Order: sequence, then C-alpha cells, then structure tokens
Amino acid sequence: MSAPFRILWALAALLVLAGCGPVANEVAGRWEGFTEGGYRYVLVLDPGGTGKMSKLGGPGGFRETKVRWDYDSSAVVVRSASGSEFRWMPAGNRLVAKDSGFELYRSGPLAGYRYPLAAAVVALLATLVLTPFVKRLAERFGAIDDPKGDERRVHRTPIPRWGGIAIYGGILLGLLAVLPVAFPAARPFPPYLVAMLGIGALIMVFGALDDLYQFRALWQMLFLLAVGVAVQFFYSGGDRIQISGIVAPFSGQPGRWVPFGWAAVPITALYIFVVTKTMDTIDGLDGLAAGIAAIAASTLAVIAVYEGQPRVAIVVAAIAGASLGFLRHNFNPAKIFMGTGGAQVLGFLLACVSIVGAFKTAAAVAMLVPMLVFSVQLFDAVFVVVRRIRSRQPITKADKSHIHHTLLGMGLTQRQVVGILYLVDAILCALLLIGIRLYG
Repeated sequence: MSAPFRILWALAALLVLAGCGPVANEVAGRWEGFTEGGYRYVLVLDPGGTGKMSKLGGPGGFRETKVRWDYDSSAVVVRSASGSEFRWMPAGNRLVAKDSGFELYRSGPLAGYRYPLAAAVVALLATLVLTPFVKRLAERFGAIDDPKGDERRVHRTPIPRWGGIAIYGGILLGLLAVLPVAFPAARPFPPYLVAMLGIGALIMVFGALDDLYQFRALWQMLFLLAVGVAVQFFYSGGDRIQISGIVAPFSGQPGRWVPFGWAAVPITALYIFVVTKTMDTIDGLDGLAAGIAAIAASTLAVIAVYEGQPRVAIVVAAIAGASLGFLRHNFNPAKIFMGTGGAQVLGFLLACVSIVGAFKTAAAVAMLVPMLVFSVQLFDAVFVVVRRIRSRQPITKADKSHIHHTLLGMGLTQRQVVGILYLVDAILCALLLIGIRLYG
C-alpha cells in the first residue's frame, strides 16, 4: 500500500476514534440532535445559566433564541426569551425530552459526522474488497477497454472495465450497514432512496452492457432522460427528487420562491442527465472521475450535516467512501476502469442527492451548488461542445477535445493533470462551503 493511502487510512481511523470517544458528563456545553422531520436542534448551555437554542431547517428555516436554564438534579429546564419551557432529562451523553422522547446528544468531536464517517468507512472497505473480484469477472466476460478502440484513449494496454459494479456494491453495503442503526425508530430507506438505488442498479446494468456492445449516443441519452423522469415519481411527503422551483436571484425580494410547476419534471430530468453524462465524459484519465466524485460527495456531505439532513449526509458519505476505495485500484497506473456504468451511476446518485439535499436547504446559494460541486465536469462539457462546434464536428463524436487531453498535450503527465483538476475542484467546493456558512 502506497504512502498516501497509509496516511488516508490513519486519518480515517483517528477521525472515527475521536468521534466515538468518551466525553464529559457536565450539563453545560453544546448539545444537538435531529428531529424525525429532518431538522437540527442545537442547544448551547453556558456555565452561568445562560445560553442559546437554534433550529436549522424544517418549517421556518433557521431560528435562534437566547435561553436561561437551571438544573434541579432531575431535569435541565430551559426557558426561552418568548417564555417557552423545555425539560430535558440527562442520560449520560444524552438529554431526553420528557414528553416527546426527542434526544439531544453531547456534540463532542465530529458531531453530526459519526454516522456519515461510518458509512464512508464501510463503503470504502467493501469497494476495496469487491474490486479484485469484479476485475476477474470483467476479464472473464471480455469487458476490456482496448486502447485501440478510438483516438481518445491514453492508456497503452487493455484494462478491464466494470469497476462500477464494485463501487455500487460498496455504496449499497455502506447504506445497509449504517442507515438502520442511524434511524432505528424511523424508516431508514424512504421511497426516494429506494428509487435512487433501484434505478442506479438499472443504470449499472445498462452501462455494463454498453461496455460490451457500445450503444449509440442517442440510446444512452434517451435512457438517462427516462430514468431522470422516473425517479421523480417515488416520494413520500416532502422528500422528492425534483427541482420544484428556485429562489429568484437579484429579484429585490429576498427569499422569493419561483415555482416551476409542470416544467419541474423536464427540468429535473435534464439536470440529472447533464450531471450523469458529464461524469461519464470526464472519466478519461486514471483516477480522475473517482477522485472528482469523492470531492463532490464529501462537499455534499458537509452541506447536508450543516443544513440538518442526516440521511443525505450518510448517502453521500457512502458515495465518497466507495469512490476512494475504488481509487486504490484506479489511480495511475490503473488496474481497472469504472466503465460507463460506474461513471453514470456515480453521476446519477450525486445528481439526485444534490436535489433532495443541498438544493432544498442551501436556498440562498442553491444556484451555485451544481456550478461549484460539479464544476470540473460541467466546465469540461462546455469546453468540449464549444470546441466541436467551432471545428464543425458532431458534439457526440469521441475525440481528444476534453480539458484533460488539452493539459496532456501541454506536456503534463497523467498524475499531474489529475492533481491539478482535483485541486481546482477542491478549491471551488471550499468556496461553496464558505458561501453556505456565511449566506446559506
């Protein structure tokens, strides 16, 4: 195992241990928890009997109020400035509401990230273990990427595809292991998530067949648009994979909501198609798509935790973990490629989870979410289309007009190009997180 991956493993172990370690039992301190409605309460109790209580997400958006509190040896009594009173019963590292049973947990290190980290670690390990088996499966069925297939190939020897099967398997195992534990009293797999995973499996199968038979671009487009429409009709309550509207920017009316009505269906399908397809087209160098997916998923996980979307955070953390696990086998020189199915299933899942997560909570910067989280692949798509139009070539023609091919043509190595694109994507995602922290 190379030095960078040994460092990654050590950091992951330290983070998990820090997040699960012992914490003090004093009442004063920071407590937080998620309601079944999916929004977050944060209670900060200062030693002097004052503090503040915040609610993030849910009806009414963000709220914060000053409180006074006292402890009568059996309950923590919290009184807000409006006169509301809450009684919490201490239970170790928990404060349990007397009537509703709602629990606040001692924040401690990595508050909100423990279950997502667990999902990421399980998905990473599962993908690491599954990938060698998938590699042999691809070799057996002839799912091999021949460098002589077309002029855009940059590798020199035949390499097995179908690595996306291991990525999808890692994501699924991570969610199956963590979601039932994280949501013991609620439905761990709501309809929209079942639809995402089920349709993701169909995309994986379609992509695996495309790796063997090379379907026409038109059939790929129609299939991806169809699944983008289908996934919108599996929902319960407000959890739906659909861009139903957007906060109007520069309208002079802060927070003004513009609904899309019936146009929400094609708009959402088109958005899912673009993100899915651009993730596929960026998969042109060893480790590029997997690393970009890991950065995007990690960014969405942080947004989800901050905005009070624990289930979304777990899902995208599993995607990040599976992508990193696959990167161990896919980084230059690659032993296996993720193939069409892997790239498209990553794009599809990330597109869907960005809709149900960041689009619905980070309202003030919602328009920036796809532009920055998916910046590299979206820029590459625009770059390619413009170059092909200018040269009067079909926009679906496979060639070396992608941004990574251009950088290679400047004399950079594969690793240097991948590192540059990682860095650009990470910087833009960091800017997005800063924007959400300040304005979201």
